[in-house]
Amino acid sequence: MPISLYNTLSRRTEAFSPLDPERVTMYVCGPTVYNYIHIGNARPPVVFDVLARLIRRHYPTLVYARNITDVDDKINAAAAAAGVPIGQITERFAQAYRDDIARLGVAPPDVEPHATAHMPQIVAMIERLIANGHAYAAEGHVLFHVESFPAYGALSGRDPDELLAGARVEVAPYKKSPGDFVLWKPSDATLPGWESPWGRGRPGWHIECSAMSEAHLGETIDIHAGGVDLTFPHHENEIAQSTCAHGGKVFARYWLHNGMLTFDGRKMSKSLGNVLQLHELLKKHPAEALRLMLLRGHYRQPLDWSDAALTQSVRTLDGWYGALRDLAGVEAGDAVVPEAVEAALCDDLNTPQALAEISQLADAARRASGAERGKAKAALLGGGALLGLLQDDPEAWFRQGNPGETVDADAIEALLDERRAARAAKDFARSDAIRDQLKAMGIAIEDGAQGTRWSVVKA
Repeated sequence: MPISLYNTLSRRTEAFSPLDPERVTMYVCGPTVYNYIHIGNARPPVVFDVLARLIRRHYPTLVYARNITDVDDKINAAAAAAGVPIGQITERFAQAYRDDIARLGVAPPDVEPHATAHMPQIVAMIERLIANGHAYAAEGHVLFHVESFPAYGALSGRDPDELLAGARVEVAPYKKSPGDFVLWKPSDATLPGWESPWGRGRPGWHIECSAMSEAHLGETIDIHAGGVDLTFPHHENEIAQSTCAHGGKVFARYWLHNGMLTFDGRKMSKSLGNVLQLHELLKKHPAEALRLMLLRGHYRQPLDWSDAALTQSVRTLDGWYGALRDLAGVEAGDAVVPEAVEAALCDDLNTPQALAEISQLADAARRASGAERGKAKAALLGGGALLGLLQDDPEAWFRQGNPGETVDADAIEALLDERRAARAAKDFARSDAIRDQLKAMGIAIEDGAQGTRWSVVKA
């Protein structure tokens, strides 16, 4: 079953054919670690985690790199405001990022390069660009000369002059052209810096990814991915500097970009006060519901975030886990990925269709009987696993509240025992009173052939 992906560079869906089928390479732009990430920043690691899972089913080896930008002016400002070295800021928030997205079910990348650990590679790449006439030093800066690369603008599909008109471009007297971008900039005594042929300084943002990608994946990689907001200037600049540093070789063969998140139809922004930090959301909502929410829309389209949609994600998982809970005593054997789920993901990572298929699998599991029950359970578990879902124990899912809430299982079981005794004695008034008491505690009970089961009602 071939994988097809929409390539931003060609503007069409293409069959995915890696350069070396024995070693597929993928680079995803990671965070700049100066604060907790917002929920929109979590969409790329979740979406491309699914892509990584899919590729690993088709090819023997995937080398997946996701970087950490740990030198940046925003980091410098945060460190200065806190009165601490930048390392304290970057170590804290890099670990917070890893912890938070791990709770979303995102597997660690194979390689996690840090910009500060690649200064020799960054300097060496800049030196090559100067030597071959694509960059120049001026007043302690080194800049890439955009006019030296005729293909500049191909990724974003616009003329360079139009790109500049819509961008915030620093006009400095040392630039040959207004669109030339910084590869290296000087650092005074108050800023972090590294020695270089151009004096003590620090790299520009764009060159970091090019150097780290080259160091770990090679000069030409299969997939480069990230948010659509990175298309210009970050990814456009990466293409220019990498292609020119490598003698014209293709930098990335497939470019994938996920759409942005909106909040009740509006763009998330600090000025609107609607920026939702992932760290805070994880304190209030089940992590798997957040992951499902991020996958419910096609990755290339904008995704609107709302409380109602998040509640629906919880209810959807309740239904799927309910089907598995009913099959708790059924031996499923090894999980099997259903063809329909895989086919949806092979079609440009169509997660909405894949999720619809999982809902059908859950319905089939509820209807299954006899020997079909084990097959239905294996299919539901396998389909969920390919999307990083249904990874919890079903009983544990229903017995956990929202994060931070304490559930006294012993007290609940004691009330249920009392209710069973009341029902046996035909004291239905007392039985109903206990049900109401449990409901007030946020506990729903279900009487069935398997006895009485309880679950925490999640917000």
